[in-house]
Amino acid sequence: MSDYTIKNIKDVEDAAAGRATGVEARMGRSSIGSKDLGVSYFRYDAGKKASYGHRHKVQEEAYVVVSGGGRMKLDDDIVEIKQWDVVRVAPEVIRGFEAGPDGLELVIVGGPRPEDGDGEMISDWWVD
Repeated sequence: MSDYTIKNIKDVEDAAAGRATGVEARMGRSSIGSKDLGVSYFRYDAGKKASYGHRHKVQEEAYVVVSGGGRMKLDDDIVEIKQWDVVRVAPEVIRGFEAGPDGLELVIVGGPRPEDGDGEMISDWWVD
C-alpha cells in the first residue's frame, strides 16, 4: 500500500442512485484506503429536503458547503448554511439537510469509526 492516495470523489459509486431522487451520495473512505479518515460528497437538488436524519456512536464529522446553501437540522435546531460554511457535528447529534434554491453540495470529513460503521439512520425525522 502506498503512503498516499489520489481518487476523484466523482468516480466513486453514487450510493443514492436508484434509491433517492434529487440526491447524490459518494462515500470515499474505502476508495482512499483510510482506516481513520472518511471523505464523502453529497449533492441535493434545489428545494430537496431529506426526511431522514442520521447520527453516529463515535464518529465526529465536519460538513463543508462547497456550493449552494440551505438549512441543516441538528437535533431540534434548524440553522441556515451557505457556501464555505463548515459545520462540526458531534457523533450523537442527529443531522439532516434541506437544499435552498441553488441546491446544496457538501464535502463531509469523518473521523475514526468502527470497521463496520457506526451510523444510525432515523427515518421520517424531518417532516413538515
